[in-house]
Amino acid sequence: MAVSAVFASWNNRRAITYRNQNGIPHDIGTACNVQMMVFGNRGDKSGTGVAFSRNPATGEWKTYGEFLVNAQGEDVVAGIRTPQPIESLRDVMPDVAEQLYGFIDRLDHHFKDMQDIEFTIEEGKLYLLQTRAGKRTGAAAIRIAVESCKAGYYDRAEALLRVEPTALDQLLHMQVDTSQSPSPVAVGLNASPGAAVGKIVLDPDRAEQRAAAGEKLILVRNETTPDDIHGLVVSEGVLTARGGMTSHAAVVARGMGKPCVAGCSSLKIDEERGVITFGEDGGELTEDDVITLDGAGGKVYAGALPLVEPKITANFEKFLGWADEFRRLKVRANADTPQDARRAREFGAEGIGLCRTEHMFMQKERLPHVQAMILSETVEERKEHLAKVRAYQKDDFKGIFREMHGLPVTIRLLDPPLHEFLPDNDEELEKVIRSVKGQVSAEDLALLKGRVAALHETNPMLGFRGCRLGLIFPEISQMQVEAILEAALEVKREGVEVQPEIMIPLVGTAEELKRLEELTRETAERVFQQMGEPLPYLFGTMIEVPRAALTADEIAKIAEFFSFGTNDLTQMTLGISRDDAEERFLHQYVEIGIYPANPFAQLDQAGVGKLVAMAVELGREARPELHIGICGEHGGDPSSIAFCHRTGLDYVSCSPYRVPIARLAAAQAAITEKRGS
Repeated sequence: MAVSAVFASWNNRRAITYRNQNGIPHDIGTACNVQMMVFGNRGDKSGTGVAFSRNPATGEWKTYGEFLVNAQGEDVVAGIRTPQPIESLRDVMPDVAEQLYGFIDRLDHHFKDMQDIEFTIEEGKLYLLQTRAGKRTGAAAIRIAVESCKAGYYDRAEALLRVEPTALDQLLHMQVDTSQSPSPVAVGLNASPGAAVGKIVLDPDRAEQRAAAGEKLILVRNETTPDDIHGLVVSEGVLTARGGMTSHAAVVARGMGKPCVAGCSSLKIDEERGVITFGEDGGELTEDDVITLDGAGGKVYAGALPLVEPKITANFEKFLGWADEFRRLKVRANADTPQDARRAREFGAEGIGLCRTEHMFMQKERLPHVQAMILSETVEERKEHLAKVRAYQKDDFKGIFREMHGLPVTIRLLDPPLHEFLPDNDEELEKVIRSVKGQVSAEDLALLKGRVAALHETNPMLGFRGCRLGLIFPEISQMQVEAILEAALEVKREGVEVQPEIMIPLVGTAEELKRLEELTRETAERVFQQMGEPLPYLFGTMIEVPRAALTADEIAKIAEFFSFGTNDLTQMTLGISRDDAEERFLHQYVEIGIYPANPFAQLDQAGVGKLVAMAVELGREARPELHIGICGEHGGDPSSIAFCHRTGLDYVSCSPYRVPIARLAAAQAAITEKRGS
C-alpha cells in the first residue's frame, strides 16, 4: 500500500501543478525507494534535520540548516516544533556534527552543486536519508555558479548551463517578503513578475488623477485595452479578471517592468459601487483599500506586505558577460518610449526589435488629435490632425534614437484597428465628437456615430488593421515615415549614430508590401530632399499571417528584414484568441496534455515553428542576406530562444526586463548545440 501510494502521488493535483509550473513532462513517471527505517525520537542522543551545503538564499559557501533533538523528520518540516540552527549540533553531539560536516563537504564536491541533505541520528549514529540538488534563489544560483567555476568544479560553459534563465527574473524585480507566510485572497496567472503595493483603482482616468496627487495605485480591471494605457503608466501594477499571459495587460506590464496578475477568475468588479470581491464568500474591498500583487507567483494579498528590493551584483554582471562570450543570437528589446529604451540598454539590449507606435497615440495630450483624425470627413482634414500627431511622434523617436545611439531601432507602423482609440459607449463617444467637432446637430451627430459604429468589427484581430490601414488611409503611414526619418536626421546632426528600420505589420501578400514600399520610398525621398541629406534605413515586415510565412520567398524580394510576430502568428495558426482562451479552456488543455505548454508563452514548435522555419528557408533563398528576428512574447522564453537559435534567426527581441534571461538562454542554446546534445 505504501508503494502504491507513492506511485499514485504522481497524479495528485499538487504534483500536476508543480510539473506545469516547471515544464516537467507528465509522462516520465516517478520512482519509489524502499529503505530501512531509522528513528530520531529515541532520546537525547537522537534527532533529525535538514542541511544545505551552501546558503540557498544567498549562495554563500557555508553549511546552512536546522535540526531537532529527539524528533522525526515530519517535526522539522511541519513546523510543529521550532528547530535549532545546524551550528548548534556541535554543542549537542560534537562527534556527529564533525561527521555530518565532512559528508556535506564531500557531497558538494562530488555532485559539484549545492546539496539539500536530510539526515537522522539514531542513538548517536548518523544516517543520511537522501541528498539532491537544492532549490535556490536567482541570486544564489548565480553566485554558486560563479564561485564553483572559480573553485575549478567546472568551466564557464558548464556554469552557464547550471542556472535556469527564468531564475534571473528574481534579480530584476521587487519581490514579496513572504516570511510571515500570508495567505493570498486570490490567485491568477503570473503574467508579469515583480511585486507592488497600492490602493485599488478601477478606472484609468481616476488612476491618473490620484497618481498625480501622489497615491500609489493598483489598477484593477476586467481586462485592459490600449485605451487604458494612461492608467497603466501611473499604476504600480495591474490586476485583471480576464486575459492571459499575452493579453494587453500582460504584454504592456512586462514591457514597463510592472507586476501583473491576469485571468484572476474569482475577481468580481462592481464599478458602479466602486468595490471588488474575490469569490462568492470574498469580503468587499473598495478604492480606499490597499492590496499587494505578487506578479511572479500570480497571487493577490489583502493589505500591504513588505517588499524586497532587487540587487544587481558583481557576480550577476560577470555571469552575463560569460553568456555574451558564447551566444550567437543577438538580443534586442521591445520598447515604446525613451525610458524603456534606456532600461533595455542598461540590461544589455543590442537594439530595439519592436517599437509599437500606437502606444504613443494613447497619451492624454495626443489622444484628442488621434480621435479628431479618425472623425475627419476629408483627407485634408485628416492630414491637418495627423500633422499635430507627427510632432509628438517625432519627439518620441528622437528620444529613442538618442538612447540607442549606434544600435538598430525597428519601428512598427500603426497596427491596431482605429476603433480602439474611441470610447466604446455612446455617452462617452458623444463627448468626444462634441469636443472635436464643436456643437453639431442631432442629425450630424447621428451620422458621425454611424461612421464610428462602422469601424467596430466582429473580429477586429482579423479585420481593418495593420498594413490595411496604411493602404486605405495612406496619409497615416506617410505621417509616420516622415516622423521617423525626420527624427533620425535631426539627431544624426547632433552626432548620434542612427539605424532606423521601418516595419510594416500584418502583411499577407507581397502586393500589400510592394505598395507600401513604394509609399515609404517616395515619402523618404521627399524627406531627404527637404532636409538636404539622405539616410540609410531598412524596410521590412512582420511575419504574423500564416500566408506570409508560406509565401516568404515572394515577400523577401521586397523586404530587407523579417520579424516574426509570433503572438498573432500563434493565434491565426492555432485558431485561438489569446485574450479569451486562457481563462476558458487553455489551462485545462495544458493540464490534460492536449498541449505540452501554453502556446502563447512557449512557442508551438511543431506547428507555428514549422511556419517560422519554412519562412526562414524561403526568405533566404530569395534574399540570402535577409536579416531575421522574432519580436513576439516568445522572444523572452528560453525554449523558444533555443528554437530560434537552431532555426538560424539573427536575433530575438523581448521586453527590457527579459533581456538578461534572453542573453543567458541564447548562450545555453549555443553551448548545447556545440556539445551535440
